[in-house]
Formats: sequence, structure tokens, C-alpha cells
Amino acid sequence: MAKTVVEVKKNPNENNASVLRRFSRRMQESGIIQNVKSSRYNKRKDSKLKVKKGTLKYLEKRKVKEKLRKLGKIR
Repeated sequence: MAKTVVEVKKNPNENNASVLRRFSRRMQESGIIQNVKSSRYNKRKDSKLKVKKGTLKYLEKRKVKEKLRKLGKIR
């Protein structure tokens, strides 16, 4: 995501409401808000290493459970 700087300077005879309105319009035109909203709920994929570690953990737990099941300690 590229950084975009939106800068608005207040003119001497301008009130705060119009400066805010101009800033809002520039933000809309720059597309920053759309980018943020579109990526808001997107999750990054886990790295391959993290996936492998998770799988190994799962397999180890499964092995332990199966062993306990065979020994009759759990159902």
C-alpha cells in the first residue's frame, strides 16, 4: 500500500467548516478511504513455517490422544 499525503492549508478568509469539507473531498479523491475499507477484513495468509509448526503440533497432540485412548485413560 503506497503512502499518500493529503495536505490542506487554511486560507486567510476561510472558516474551519470549509477547510474540513475540502480535506474530506481530497481524501475521497485520493482513494485512501476506499483502500482502507477494502483491506479492513482481509487477513494475511500464515507463513509456511507457521503452517508447518501448527500441523506438527496437531499431529503430536493426535498421537498422544491415540496413545491415551489405547491405554484406556480417555474415551
